[in-house]
Amino acid sequence: MKELIAIIKEHIEYKKQIFKLAKADLVKTYRGAALGWSWAIIKPTVTIFVYWFAFSIGLRAGKPVEGYPFFLWLIAGLVPWFYMSDMITVGTETIRKYSYLVTKMKFPISTIPTFVSISKLIIHCILIAIVVLLFGLFGFMPNVYMLQIFFYTFLMFIFFTLWSLFSSLIAAMSKDYLNLVKSFVTAVFWLSGIVWDANKITIPWLKKMLMVNPVTFLVNGFRNSFIYETWFWQQPKRLLYFVIMCLIMLLLALWAFKKLRKDIADVL
Repeated sequence: MKELIAIIKEHIEYKKQIFKLAKADLVKTYRGAALGWSWAIIKPTVTIFVYWFAFSIGLRAGKPVEGYPFFLWLIAGLVPWFYMSDMITVGTETIRKYSYLVTKMKFPISTIPTFVSISKLIIHCILIAIVVLLFGLFGFMPNVYMLQIFFYTFLMFIFFTLWSLFSSLIAAMSKDYLNLVKSFVTAVFWLSGIVWDANKITIPWLKKMLMVNPVTFLVNGFRNSFIYETWFWQQPKRLLYFVIMCLIMLLLALWAFKKLRKDIADVL
């Protein structure tokens, strides 16, 4: 509880700096590139096209879902994954990346993952706006179910900011951990129902394991908002599993913060 209060106080005290650094991180990401901010759109667009081509043209598995073209079903789950994958990898190396804030400026460690998460969230919001536009161009106008996008975005931000705090503290102490996380990202992608429908799994225990997976929950949540028109309270068990995973991640983040924050500056 002491660590949680300390983290909250640091965020309140440095709230202006957090948003300034989030903006700086965003600018730094695309600075020096001829196309600048366009890469925030170009890179995910290329990725989406590759998967659409592979499943729709190559494997001929891209059938319409609930009356929606497979392309729309794909981007509804793939776009939030871009934020999640960034936070899994980039979020893990945030403290190492901004080590000068810890070693030279004595900036509060707990706020570093937060401003990086905000930076990635801005790109996510831009991409979600494009997804809504694409749905409209295909003839599917925004409806009341899409309001849940804000809810699932908030849950996603909370979980992966906590993940980043925990993971970046561990990675600051060990480069092996950072390499381990990067090696698992591809596995998480293919096992989380991002390019295939996790709801169609017929093996009970396997389906339950998938529903406990926070990535699967969030991807399904965005598709419930765009495609399946299902409210989050209609799937209370899945929401409960996610809340439990958030609490576990909070405890892990607090544990890492308590154990490692005093040693980080010396290690870096």
